[in-house]
Amino acid sequence: MNFDFTQLDDEDRYRLLTNFVGPRPIALVSTIDEAGRHNAAPMSFFNVFSHEPPIVILGIQPREGGQPKDTVANLRRSGEFVVHMVDMAIARAMLVTGRDLPPGEDEIALAGLTAVAAQQVKAPRIAESPCAMECRVEQIIDYPRRAIILGRVVEMFVRDDCLDAKQRYVNPRIYQPIARLHADNYVTSDRQIILQDLADVGSE
Repeated sequence: MNFDFTQLDDEDRYRLLTNFVGPRPIALVSTIDEAGRHNAAPMSFFNVFSHEPPIVILGIQPREGGQPKDTVANLRRSGEFVVHMVDMAIARAMLVTGRDLPPGEDEIALAGLTAVAAQQVKAPRIAESPCAMECRVEQIIDYPRRAIILGRVVEMFVRDDCLDAKQRYVNPRIYQPIARLHADNYVTSDRQIILQDLADVGSE
């Protein structure tokens, strides 16, 4: 079955793209508003695209009425944000931060999470996240229904137990981020495989 994206409406394009491009990692993004109040929201249009320079990308759509979401308004003004990876321990809290709340509400506190000072940006780091990336806005590309934000990572926090003994690679028994599939369906990385092992078995 073929779908002509030049003819489909945006809801059908969204449905197809998000149903088949996955799993998509979740960025729990923290920012601050003009009064210094904390904001946090989950974004599943997110990934890392470069290590030199170290660039992550967010895709954020506006509210139903076309007004920008607090995250976009805050990072446009401050030029800073923090991306947090989400595991099962904070999955429920992540969903709480995704509620449509009035501007100025502290989603971090509402979700029962702990805001701590970041190292290089003013936006807070969420202490419960296993991994956090402090970012400065590198570029924003605006479309009518989406803002594409390129962020340069300037500092990265990784919880000690998420690293192997040599502190070089992730410890897959501990670091098991969740990702979004489609609609309200998510997946966790608690079952990891090494494809080379499968290739070796197949060649016997």
